[in-house]
Amino acid sequence: MKAYLGVYTARLEMPWVRSLKEKRALIKPAIEKLRARFPVSAARLAGQDDHAWEVVGFSLIGYDGVWVETVLRQAAEFIAAQGEYRVVQAQWSVEEVSLEELVPSWTV
Repeated sequence: MKAYLGVYTARLEMPWVRSLKEKRALIKPAIEKLRARFPVSAARLAGQDDHAWEVVGFSLIGYDGVWVETVLRQAAEFIAAQGEYRVVQAQWSVEEVSLEELVPSWTV
C-alpha cells in the first residue's frame, strides 16, 4: 500500500510593509483561510522577525496521488491570491510513501 505526501513552500515578499504587526496582519489571515478551505497543515516557517518577507508552507497526505496533487495546486493558487504580498519563489512536491511495514500482510 502507498500514501502520497504533498509539500508546498513559498517565499512571500512585501517590501512596502513597515512593521512586523502589519506583516502578521497580512499573513496570519491568509494562513487561517487556507486551513479552513483545504485539508492541509500550514505554518509560517521563516522570516517572522523580518517585516519584508516570510516563508510559509503547507502539506497534506492521502491515498490518492492525483487528489493530493490537485489539492496542493489549488491551495497554492489560493494562497497566492489571498494577500497583499508577492509569491516570489515557490516549490512543491508529491512523494510516494510506503505503508507496507505498517499494514498487516493478510489485508493486502
